[in-house]
Amino acid sequence: MPTVRRTLAAITGTLMLGTFGVLPTATAAPPPSTADTARDAPRQEPAERCSTRPQDNPVDAFTDYEELLVELDRIEAESRGRVQVDQIGTSNRGRLIQAARVGDGDTVVLLTSEIHGNEKTGTDAILWLLDHLGRSNSRFAQEVRSELTVVAVPKMNPDAAELNRRGNDMTWDEVVDLHPQLAGAEPAWNYITNVRQGHDYGPRPGFDINRDYNPDLSYVPDPADLPGNSAQPGWFLTPETQAVRDLYVDLTEEFGTVDTYVDIHHQGPCYVMPGTDDYVTLSLSGKFVADPNTEEGARYAEYADRYDLDYAKQLNVAAYDALRDASAHRPEFAHVSLYPQDVDLPGTGLGSFALNGSGSVLFEVRGQSQDLGERHRVMLTQAVYVGVEGILRGLANGEVRDLDPADYDAIPPRGPVVTTDQSRTLADPLLDVLER
Repeated sequence: MPTVRRTLAAITGTLMLGTFGVLPTATAAPPPSTADTARDAPRQEPAERCSTRPQDNPVDAFTDYEELLVELDRIEAESRGRVQVDQIGTSNRGRLIQAARVGDGDTVVLLTSEIHGNEKTGTDAILWLLDHLGRSNSRFAQEVRSELTVVAVPKMNPDAAELNRRGNDMTWDEVVDLHPQLAGAEPAWNYITNVRQGHDYGPRPGFDINRDYNPDLSYVPDPADLPGNSAQPGWFLTPETQAVRDLYVDLTEEFGTVDTYVDIHHQGPCYVMPGTDDYVTLSLSGKFVADPNTEEGARYAEYADRYDLDYAKQLNVAAYDALRDASAHRPEFAHVSLYPQDVDLPGTGLGSFALNGSGSVLFEVRGQSQDLGERHRVMLTQAVYVGVEGILRGLANGEVRDLDPADYDAIPPRGPVVTTDQSRTLADPLLDVLER
């Protein structure tokens, strides 16, 4: 683990502001707004090599665990009381799980990132956002602080992040130690002991914790529900999901509801926009479970009066529109697709919180560390920032509720996987399962 402490600007890279030159890197700064989006690389060319084969890529440019603690301390200190950082739990290996809070508004927005440790751009985008909201007196920052309460968990799964892999670091015996009633039960289906995305879990097993949520926020693990499967709720077996669940419950008790939930993920690197050779920069989604107001979603009927798919669609449209606007300066921001809508995953945080009434947004950013590494890092981090900024802006000024949910359905669907190494040439159902 690196011991050198770097500023956020050094971690995320020098930002080019339009035609006005280089922003100094002596202090951290957010990326430019949609009005003057940074350009750190030329437009992506269709001839770019793209592979889905796992590789050992460098990831040092991303913010690691120790650097995150330093940056959150700095942001809190320099915000003059605007940003408050609190510990909400510890990982299975004892690392802090921290949440930062900014704003005094009645509308609560919860952001989480790096639930999978090989999906890293969201962490830096959230740090940019916190730094801007904490220090800036821009109209945007003032409006967000006045109208919203933004709570962010930049690195939800620090053990996985330090191992640069999808799953956390936890054995089934350790689960039983936490939940003695599970002694003798079959391990959960999302317990990883084999090779996944190029990483061998044999010596250090772990869980895909994005399957460990349950819409019943008071659920206690029951051996009768194991091993389960991807179409069923999870169990809150891991300390990481328990920490975020508890934060969500606390915010609900304080504010009545968590209005919006944004979870930042990554997907494979070689999806293309339909009918083009342009690689997808990111995909968006607001649908994670079958609608409880339909026959298909009847098993979620108890949540029907809280679930609001149209509102989730409006939030996604706000992100999409912001990225489209910014594409005049950064063409890759136009390469935004709709994530597949044929999902029913109540064990995800997005599915569980959507059923509990939160308008939910999934960011699926291009490329995980085992395939893309640091390539396009700055551009992809900026894309996340711009999309999240669009959501916050629309919430703060009230315009989100005026957006047409039908515009969500008009977002282009994600195209097939097209590689240049012949490792995969068509959309692969197994790849989808591993990413979701």
